[in-house]
Amino acid sequence: MVVGVCRLILSIDDAFSLKEKRNIVKSIIARLKSRYNASVAEVELNDKWKSAVIGIACVSNETSHVVGMLANMVNFVDNDGRAALVDYATDIVRLD
Repeated sequence: MVVGVCRLILSIDDAFSLKEKRNIVKSIIARLKSRYNASVAEVELNDKWKSAVIGIACVSNETSHVVGMLANMVNFVDNDGRAALVDYATDIVRLD
């Protein structure tokens, strides 16, 4: 079993309140969940209205599949346009 996790740091310049930020972040999370069938949640900076941190986790039986899924999800968020991808980190663990 291979587990992949990713931490995305986003800057949301178009948000001028927590309500606007949450609408954008919830929409991005919902699209990631439906398109890639992964576990996704806002994990940090919940009370900052210009920044967000999203955590992603996925499980597979092949490392290449996990790497590809995480790369596709990072590219999806980067190309979304509503939030700027400031930084990201991924980690892959193989459990035997």
